[in-house]
Amino acid sequence: MSSGHLSIAECIEEYLISLRVEKGLAKNTLIAYQRDLNQYMAFLADSEPTDELVDQFVSQLRQKHLANATIGRKIAAIRGLHRFLLIEELRESDPTSLIETPRRPDPFPKALTIEEVVALVEAPGAETPGARRDSALLEFLYASGARVSEAVGLDLGDLDLTDKIVLVTGKGSRQRLVPLGVKAVDAMTRWLPDRLTLIRISEPGDPVFLNMRGGRLSRQGAFDVVRKHAARAGIDAPRVSPHVLRHSAATHMVEAGADLRTVQEMLGHATISTTQVYTRVSPAHVMEIYVQAHPRSR
Repeated sequence: MSSGHLSIAECIEEYLISLRVEKGLAKNTLIAYQRDLNQYMAFLADSEPTDELVDQFVSQLRQKHLANATIGRKIAAIRGLHRFLLIEELRESDPTSLIETPRRPDPFPKALTIEEVVALVEAPGAETPGARRDSALLEFLYASGARVSEAVGLDLGDLDLTDKIVLVTGKGSRQRLVPLGVKAVDAMTRWLPDRLTLIRISEPGDPVFLNMRGGRLSRQGAFDVVRKHAARAGIDAPRVSPHVLRHSAATHMVEAGADLRTVQEMLGHATISTTQVYTRVSPAHVMEIYVQAHPRSR
């Protein structure tokens, strides 16, 4: 969805869904976030957030002589919201960037290693329809770098397994062709016959990924698949999500020499700056390239 298409209320709803589904925050924590963000929304009164309005909101909080911890929590809520909107390309700038608060943890996920990805995508096996569905989903997410919403929104007509490509519909209904590797094509090929036995005739859109009741797999369902098999693969499940697989795919491609423009096209980013943030290479890779390339490194 392109910038400006969602109201601030809709943006807050998307952010809270992300916190619940991908971050797994506790119910009481989510309630606190929602209360703080509703206060922020009431202050904005339908105005688009700006640096000046955010400053005014924070000043108003401080004038109420609230506890520092309370102010910090409210600032963390609105800062988290605007970082999420920037990452998801729902807004083009972050009006909280100049707020003076203690340094926050990096909002971008840490990429899995290639070995961890291999363990994850191989964890389901292929003994049951559910396992074959999970294998196909995991291989697809990593092969395509698709967002979870793009994966669960995929319809059968979007797939061309013969030519190993998929038509992905992203934000703002923008479509892009993305290649699929051999592993993903093989996993999808094994899953599709099971899909035919499960799908409900009334299910609209001919979805590729189904739940075991024959309906379209939900975002929550896809997240559960990823986390279940992360635990099975011996990976710290709370740090793994569909978005981490997307980030890992981009990171691994850049570290292997892919140019940012190609990765930008594959991920469906509107601007190259977003791709640059998502594909920061690891310090170990920087050192490896330094040793190989710098004339005075050895």
